[in-house]
Amino acid sequence: MFERWRRWRAQRTLARRPIPDALWAITLARYPFLTQRSEADLTALRELATLFLADKEFAGMQGLEVDDGMAVAIAAQACLPVLRLGLSCYDHFKGIVVHPDVVVARREVMDEDGIVHHYAEELAGEAMEGGPVMLSWRDVAGAGDSAAWVYNVVIHEFAHVLDMRDGASDGVPLLPTAAARERWLTVLEPEWDAFRAQVDSRRGTLLDPYGAEGPDEFFAVASEVFFVDPAALRADHPALYALLARYYRQDPAAE
Repeated sequence: MFERWRRWRAQRTLARRPIPDALWAITLARYPFLTQRSEADLTALRELATLFLADKEFAGMQGLEVDDGMAVAIAAQACLPVLRLGLSCYDHFKGIVVHPDVVVARREVMDEDGIVHHYAEELAGEAMEGGPVMLSWRDVAGAGDSAAWVYNVVIHEFAHVLDMRDGASDGVPLLPTAAARERWLTVLEPEWDAFRAQVDSRRGTLLDPYGAEGPDEFFAVASEVFFVDPAALRADHPALYALLARYYRQDPAAE
């Protein structure tokens, strides 16, 4: 009964509140990596983005007003990772907070001796368990250009959302069985170890060196490349590409 009601509600939303043709065309033009998909995929992405917009609550900070173009830009990129997984993966949060630029967050960490250290960290985005998701509009707006160096803050933060679905931010998204988790780790862990060694040796990397911070960040930066420049990821990290292709149920390098 619930699923039937949910489908009815989705169809009503698609009929009553579709993303206008002109606005969708502008979005695709601003983020050309989205267009490297079949027409069927783009149609599905547009529908998911429409439903995403109907479900989520956007809030602009520091005087920023989130207009329709900004909201659609975020929705289209956020829905790309769940194109096959379904929008229910994002059911457990509502809020998306958009700042004009990066945010300086005050942090504290306790060392092994029990001494608390305070520091400031610049954030272009942050995903918190249960929401909200915070994004810097400057980074979102520039995602079309930053695709050249495989950087995408929306995909990065929504990969974290998927990672946290099992209650832990550890680079392992929600998987159906313990055996599936073990299979995931047999690929992810050696890939991450090799990547850290590459970063430590100061060799150039396809993935953002920030991925060396932890398996959670490695999964997020790998997801950025998977969707923004999939052919490059498949060429440089074939095992990692295959792992993500199985999880996301997409093979963008074959498009």
